Amino acid sequence: MSELARNDQSSPLHGIRVLDLTQMLAGPIGSMLMGDLGAEIIKVESLKGDETRIIPPYFYGEDSAYFWSINRNKKSLALDLKSSEGLEVFYELVTHSDVVYDNFRPGVLTRLKIDYENLKLYNPKIICCSVSTFGYTSPYRDRPGYDLIVQAMSGGMSITGEPGRPPVRSGIPIGDLLGGLLAVHGILSAYIARQKTGKGQRIEVSLLDGQLYLLTYIAQYFFHSGEIPGPIGSGHQSNVVYQAFKTKDIYIVIVAHRGHFWEKFCEILGKLEWVQDSRFSTPSARLKNKAVLIPMIESILQKKSGDEWLEILTRAGIPAGPINTLDRILTDPHVFSREMIVEIDGPGKEKVKTIGNPLKMEGVALGSFSRPPRLGEHTQGILSTVLGYPPEKIESLKERGIIKIAQEREES
Repeated sequence: MSELARNDQSSPLHGIRVLDLTQMLAGPIGSMLMGDLGAEIIKVESLKGDETRIIPPYFYGEDSAYFWSINRNKKSLALDLKSSEGLEVFYELVTHSDVVYDNFRPGVLTRLKIDYENLKLYNPKIICCSVSTFGYTSPYRDRPGYDLIVQAMSGGMSITGEPGRPPVRSGIPIGDLLGGLLAVHGILSAYIARQKTGKGQRIEVSLLDGQLYLLTYIAQYFFHSGEIPGPIGSGHQSNVVYQAFKTKDIYIVIVAHRGHFWEKFCEILGKLEWVQDSRFSTPSARLKNKAVLIPMIESILQKKSGDEWLEILTRAGIPAGPINTLDRILTDPHVFSREMIVEIDGPGKEKVKTIGNPLKMEGVALGSFSRPPRLGEHTQGILSTVLGYPPEKIESLKERGIIKIAQEREES
């Protein structure tokens, strides 16, 4: 197989091997980021494969667009962990690895005999990271959970949406995504600690904990006041002007809550008298009289198109932007200047666009990405190269249903 830039020694995580047992979204987003940074990610799948491979409605070849979005820069090893022989293969891999990363429900690792207490017997330096919905010590630990459950239970959904309307989930699955990214923080912190102590450790991340962590000042306001907030729409609990506005054609967002921004905004609107108006002259006054002020602002903004207002606001140095639909943001010059859309090889000879790596690091080449692996695509190569298995042993494991081997991807 060809070596890509992410495997170059200049890559920050070059030389780190991760056994990735995660599925769905909360785990794979984290391992993909580590792969983008140069770690070798071995995606250990059941013989049926990650269930996201078959999520409809869009597919690249046999695998779903969902799967493609979070599984680049990985290798696939299809292994039956429920068999004693498959378990022995896994234990051998642990001795050659740095991290074991999972998002099983609490209790599954112990049942499979791949929990930290077992694995550290084979490799005392192993770092084990588990992502679950509620965590291992919660009274809810045995409940099934998904991003929607986490968003609801965290309180986040209760403040999302417009006042007087039903609560809505975030359009982005923030519960799952944050969980995966927090896992990367934990893994890298444990790796740094291991460099100092020579010892591995166990990490666990709760998706619900992550969402509670994001409540920040919203929770602090409740601790102070005891007041239960409701849906806040696109606005802010403390700052006015800080929200979305309807223009003649589209919605735009404007931030003009501070003194110089507010004064300039009033000038642009042709309402300089608002600067001295006691109802609006201070942040506290604007917050108190928000219900009066906002309709007055919007009535003026609806006289011009969104693009016209954005040009005026930007020229004046007032923070503002459009509420983009995906077709707008994914063709924005900013996105291309930041290399946030990249191309990877498709199932055939075509190129497939996908979202790039958000981390830019000086002196590190991060522009090469391999496509997501087919199920079992790297099984033979991993067992041969990492564990030194001879061809006849690999063939025997295949014939007895311990492993699954797909055709190796072609050299680029």
